[in-house]
Amino acid sequence: MTVESRVRGVQRVAVIAAPPVSMFNLAIPEMLFGKVEIDGGPGYETVICAPDPGPVTTTGGLDLVVPRGLDAVEGADTVILAGSGAYTDPDPRVLDVLRVTAAAGRRIASICTGAFALAEAGLLDGRAATTYWAYRPLLAARHPAVDLQDDVLFVQDGPVLTSSGYAAGIDLCLHVIRTDHGAAVANAVARLALVAPVRPGGQTQFTQTPLPPERGVSFADTRAWAMEHLDEPLGLNDLARHAGVSVRTLSRRFHAETGVSPLQWLLHQRVERAKELLETTSFPMDQVARASGLGSADSLRQHVLRRTGLTPSAYRASFNRMVPRLTPGPEPE
Repeated sequence: MTVESRVRGVQRVAVIAAPPVSMFNLAIPEMLFGKVEIDGGPGYETVICAPDPGPVTTTGGLDLVVPRGLDAVEGADTVILAGSGAYTDPDPRVLDVLRVTAAAGRRIASICTGAFALAEAGLLDGRAATTYWAYRPLLAARHPAVDLQDDVLFVQDGPVLTSSGYAAGIDLCLHVIRTDHGAAVANAVARLALVAPVRPGGQTQFTQTPLPPERGVSFADTRAWAMEHLDEPLGLNDLARHAGVSVRTLSRRFHAETGVSPLQWLLHQRVERAKELLETTSFPMDQVARASGLGSADSLRQHVLRRTGLTPSAYRASFNRMVPRLTPGPEPE
């Protein structure tokens, strides 16, 4: 990292590519962290490193040239271990680096099978964690001290984060960005990357059965419509009416699509909207509550405190200065 970057407070993310590495896993952190901009400058500097610098084999059979060795991890604020095809036999050098990083109190994350190396290093003992659903039984058998969470996208336990496979790595990285810089920055990054801005970590990894072919459509249009009407008192009947199905069908198929119930999804989006308004406006709390559909300042406080551990005022104080302020409309008397 350059001296200039350190002076600006840019956070450093080191991504470890243990061969044979997943190219998709490896691309996610650079793609998302590289799009974070704070006060006109980069919010993160991402460096990819490997146990042996040079050509690194991928799970697809190609070689990637990674010029940096594991010394690049030193001084990193966050270390991410990409998934590897050699997950049952992690490189001892990687394990040593992970242990040193953990001892320094830095944030450590894994994508997909990277959780096996974290477990082998002893960093997941007694911690909640997850991995790609197909490998979950093996991880449980090899590391029974891990509090393995079933069927979730990602888990954070203290400074250690683990995600399931493939696109769940995107959710994990957006969660890190949201934790560091707030919902507005994370949502802006998601828009630039053309990915869904908010998927809660507890959402299921996959559906047990295929979606029924009823009407040949999903509820994506209804979710988009609901996002435009969060300030209105939407309920199950409203969502079902827009989708043109019964409430029972809506509830069943919505859960199959998203892994959460319609009302759980709606509440999550409203809290995220409230967080973004707290960050980007100077609206009073009652106005934030109404604009996000949470109703009252008391309800806003309850839900934001439960979700973030901060009161709305404390959340605003923590994140509002980090993003450009939007000009609010006239405040009520």
